[in-house]
Formats: sequence, structure tokens, C-alpha cells
Amino acid sequence: MADDDRWLVVGLGNPEAEYGGTRHNVGADALRRFAEREHATLSRNKRARCETAETTVSGTKFSLAIPQSYMNTSGGPVQQAAAWFKVPVERIIVLHDDLDVEPGALKVKRGGSPAGHNGLKDLDRALGSREYLRVRIGVGRPPGRMPGKDYVLRRFAPAERETIDVTLEEACDAVVMLATQGLEPTQNRYNGPAPRARGDGPR
Repeated sequence: MADDDRWLVVGLGNPEAEYGGTRHNVGADALRRFAEREHATLSRNKRARCETAETTVSGTKFSLAIPQSYMNTSGGPVQQAAAWFKVPVERIIVLHDDLDVEPGALKVKRGGSPAGHNGLKDLDRALGSREYLRVRIGVGRPPGRMPGKDYVLRRFAPAERETIDVTLEEACDAVVMLATQGLEPTQNRYNGPAPRARGDGPR
């Protein structure tokens, strides 16, 4: 039976040892920041193939998960975490990087196209649904003709890192607001102008 009071929050990224600090890992970074803020200790969960933790914020129960896989195979671990914690897809919140959102900005939505994001593609496949919530953390477009797949695997410059660290805090706030106040108020708070046109290049 699903836990009607619990939310599963997922931070997407590649393995930290190889890819920590890269643009593609901001979802996992935000999840770790959420855990730190709530004094929740992430530990390896072999059944879910994720690092997981549990916490309660403002009376709302959260299960936290970072898949222990590469980005493009995130779906299986997320599906297993959802089954382990008995959370339906509609109560999953996914934190992820987004090329179509300006650096330092956030947007929230439910469902929609993965727009070339391989982690989201695999989630859609494994969950059999796009009805999960998404906190899209902006990393901006690559410079010049750099392919998106190369850009997201690069680390932030120090000045960019300062900006993104503030955004990660806001992403944590957005997660709590989604769970406690709902999608529309959270969109009103965080969704600004429409993202600029998407260029070429896979993610």
C-alpha cells in the first residue's frame, strides 16, 4: 500500500567520484544539500541501489534518494526506491540539471518531455509515466558549438559555483514548497520568463 503522506525526492547525477562538481550533477548536489540541512544521513541502500535517507520537514515525510548509477541508467534505481518507500509516481520530485533554464534559475513542472536529458528518458521508461514533479536547475546553454553532452560534464568555474550554490538552496526550498503547498503556488514563486530557445546538441 502506498504511503499517502510520504514524498520521494530524487537527485540525479553521475557517480560522484568521477563527476562531482559537474553541471550534470547539480540534482544530486541539491539532494545532498537537502539532507545536510535536515541533518539526515545518506547511506547506501542495496535494495534500492541508491543512497537514501529519511527526514520530516514541517510535518511532511520525505525519503531522499541518489541513484548509484550513471545518469542514463537512473530509472531502475528510482523505480526500486519508489517501490521500497511505497511512494506513487505522482509524489516523486526529481531534481535535475537543465540546459534550457538560465544559470542560477529554477523552474518547476509536472511531466513533460525529457528534452534530450538521458536521465529523465530512463526515468520515463522505468516508471512508465511522466507524472512526477521536476525541479529544473538551470545550467544554461553551452558556449559556441560545444555539444551539450560535453558541456554538462564540465565543472563550474569558481564564480559560477557561487551562483549555483545559492540555487541549490532555493531548490531545497522548492521541494518543501511543492510537497506542502502544491505545484501552482510553487510555480508562481519560482517560474520566471519562458526558457530561451533550445539549441542543438544532446544531453
